[in-house]
Amino acid sequence: MEEKPRTTKATGLLDTLSRLEASVRLSVILPVRDEAAGIVQALLPLQELRGELEIIVVDGNSNDATRVLAEPLADQVIVTETGRARQMNAGALLARGEWLLFLHADTRLPEGFMQLLPLDAEANTTNHTWGRFDVRLQPSSPLLRLVAWMMNRRSRLTGVCTGDQAIFVHRTLFEQLGGYAEIPLMEDIELSKRLRRRSPPLCISTPLTTSSRRWQQHGTLPTILLMWRLRLLYWLGVAPERLAQLYRQPSRHNDL
Repeated sequence: MEEKPRTTKATGLLDTLSRLEASVRLSVILPVRDEAAGIVQALLPLQELRGELEIIVVDGNSNDATRVLAEPLADQVIVTETGRARQMNAGALLARGEWLLFLHADTRLPEGFMQLLPLDAEANTTNHTWGRFDVRLQPSSPLLRLVAWMMNRRSRLTGVCTGDQAIFVHRTLFEQLGGYAEIPLMEDIELSKRLRRRSPPLCISTPLTTSSRRWQQHGTLPTILLMWRLRLLYWLGVAPERLAQLYRQPSRHNDL
């Protein structure tokens, strides 16, 4: 039986209940697992916007202090089964915002990002209902700057976005589409394909910053080649479960 999300906040209950009485325009949802080393740095930049936005941390059964560190810095900290898509859906289910923004723990939104989002219905003259940010990889290198440029350009041309780009979507549309498909990989690509059938994404050119750690860990060029291959296999119909195996074992990516 699937485990239901459970809250881990033991303190601040009255504050949480008072927040429930007020509506917010934006809920920022962070799916995390074993992010104790970086969760505080991920949440601190959002603190000055508390009250304007809601912060929801969805922990996938961490084995470290992620939850404890997140609790003072989030409106809700919940625990669910591991799986990024499952975690994001669990956060969206509890979110109060009219808009949802899905943020990775190693990603930092640009200063003034709320003014860049189509949160105000009157100002949203183009009627965008979803979108993403351009991405900048840090630490960077000439090759990684090229990778980021290609990610941003491809996204503009295809209307397909990745989780690194902080996908945001109006909650009504997200609910109409049934949220993320709970697959182990490519959940962001799959959701983008469904969203773009409704409307093209708003591609915000002001870049966010995301970690280049996965490129550095396995080598920039091998990681680029692996990601291209995984996407090609996905478009050819290879099951996401098989793609997840290849992603977790890059040294064996020739073994199909």
